[in-house]
Amino acid sequence: MAPLRELGRALGAPELELFEKRDDLSSPLYGGNKVRTLEVLLGTAQARGATRVFATGAFGSNHAVATALHAPRLGLESGVVLFPQPRSWAALENLRAVLSSSARFRALAHWSLLPFGIGYTSLQERFAQRKAYIMVPGGATPLGALGYVSAALELGQQIDAGVMPRPERVIIGVGSTCTSAGLLVGFAHAARLGVGFRDAHGKPCPPELLSVRVTPWPVTSKARIVGLALRTSELLARLCRDPELRLSRAELGRHFEVSGAFLGRGYGEATPEGRRAMGLWREHAGHELDTTYSAKSAAALLASARQPARGPTLLWATKSSVPLPADDIERIRSAPKPVRGWMQRAELELSRTGELPDHYVPASRLLASSA
Repeated sequence: MAPLRELGRALGAPELELFEKRDDLSSPLYGGNKVRTLEVLLGTAQARGATRVFATGAFGSNHAVATALHAPRLGLESGVVLFPQPRSWAALENLRAVLSSSARFRALAHWSLLPFGIGYTSLQERFAQRKAYIMVPGGATPLGALGYVSAALELGQQIDAGVMPRPERVIIGVGSTCTSAGLLVGFAHAARLGVGFRDAHGKPCPPELLSVRVTPWPVTSKARIVGLALRTSELLARLCRDPELRLSRAELGRHFEVSGAFLGRGYGEATPEGRRAMGLWREHAGHELDTTYSAKSAAALLASARQPARGPTLLWATKSSVPLPADDIERIRSAPKPVRGWMQRAELELSRTGELPDHYVPASRLLASSA
């Protein structure tokens, strides 16, 4: 947890109570929100006797990187089924990490082919007599959402310990919906239990959750997120054999808002508001944001801070800020041809905008040296 006092002063409002929960540092290997999701999902894969786990999603998927890096720690091989996305530095960096770390890489031509890619991968693994566990994008299932039910209770305990005051609003980026759904359930139960989220009269008072879209509607519709939260609360009730843990749709949606105001042209596309937030965080919070995820939720925090009579506000950082491992050059060279082409086009585009760091070794140079 980190207070953002310097940021408040930079905005000309030192009285603002701004905080950041640093899930971007949740693991020294690779942090971010997907670590909490994978705690449950990789454990389930092990319990089912799987020897290989597959992440699915876009080329720049954080879930894919987290799976590729953390699965081997449990003796599981990692694989991915990924489709192209808009080109950005975050996506390019993640793609190279996945190529360098995954035992199996399957590239799809378009996102619409994902169900076929998952089905084909499942059949292929069964034909090879391997037990594989294939996750949906972002691990967005009730089981995956349990990681952030726990995280909400963790925040409540931090509030009770005096780490920060009870936030009036929590802001988070929403892409695959798993994190937002888990927090809705966790905040409701923490308030019921009297952990952290109580008003001045001691009554249950969960914070307002503002989920900032980084993927478009209907993937991140409020109804879809609340629906996942509802199924998560039902799963929790079954696991605990306690029907009182079932939450209603009205209870879950009462303190919840989804905003598409900071999405820009779509997933993976940088925005002027996000770039401004990146500069402010670099100078006044001491760490980097990325254009696809954290910059958009940070831009929402800046807009929220301008509203009158706003109480303590918490930005939940979900994109890992831990440096990625070194590239495996041979694996990058052996990437499928469409993936190599995507990388080369991304490098050309990003070099024109000045987004490639000075130390970056272009994949095009690696591929040329292998010819």
